Amino acid sequence: MTAVEAPGALVERRGHVMVVTINRPEARNAINAAVSIGLGDALEEAQNDPDVWVVVVTGSGDKSFCAGADLKALSRGENIGHPDHPKWGFAGYVRHFIDKPTISAVNGTALGGGTELALASDLVVAGESAKFGLPEVKRGLIAGAGGVFRIVEQIPRKVAMQMMLTGEPISAADAQRWGLVNEVVADGTVLDAALALAERIAVNAPLAVQASKRVARGADDGVVTDEEPDWKRTMREAVAVFGSEDAKEGPLAFAQKRQPVWKAR
Repeated sequence: MTAVEAPGALVERRGHVMVVTINRPEARNAINAAVSIGLGDALEEAQNDPDVWVVVVTGSGDKSFCAGADLKALSRGENIGHPDHPKWGFAGYVRHFIDKPTISAVNGTALGGGTELALASDLVVAGESAKFGLPEVKRGLIAGAGGVFRIVEQIPRKVAMQMMLTGEPISAADAQRWGLVNEVVADGTVLDAALALAERIAVNAPLAVQASKRVARGADDGVVTDEEPDWKRTMREAVAVFGSEDAKEGPLAFAQKRQPVWKAR
């Protein structure tokens, strides 16, 4: 089955809760265009449907919530974003504000773009074996999907800087300790726990919940205005970094299973 035939994300309704499952278990749920279309369109559907009050996002299988960008697709020159809505950002999600609360149900590893999906969500439930991290610097890249500025806002700055500058992952328990995760549960029960949390939100008045989120996030007309300078700065730096020799060396060294040789140019 080709990527075009297989939906990049599966959508189901459970009462007032929409569950969106990233549907690429064979690729550790890495983000390609099909996922960006599936996830982005699902989010837009949730925003426009008054019967959807909470959105839960999870990954298929039990190995990985999301392995970040599909590097193979990128190496082929493919656009992995939403072709019709590039402003929604990575996975059609990280810059796609909706006023319905979003919960990431993190089953397995969430490295790079996977952590950036969690950072873009309002709440996070994780399995005990989940791992979070921004390893981009190990590949000569930066976490350009919101990671570099959201991580320092959401957890203590020194912890965030260590994660970002070393590229080393942290456990689910440490992620909860530092406030990146709301709840850690036994592996295999993550979706159930996220749905239970969603129901605790859905018993409340939806318009009041949505207004509260808009104010808390600083959103005006669907845009988190305070983040706009951060996105502009991220894009400027990413263009320079991604065009460097080191950015080519990092993925190549990874593919060749050797240590990279950095040139700082």
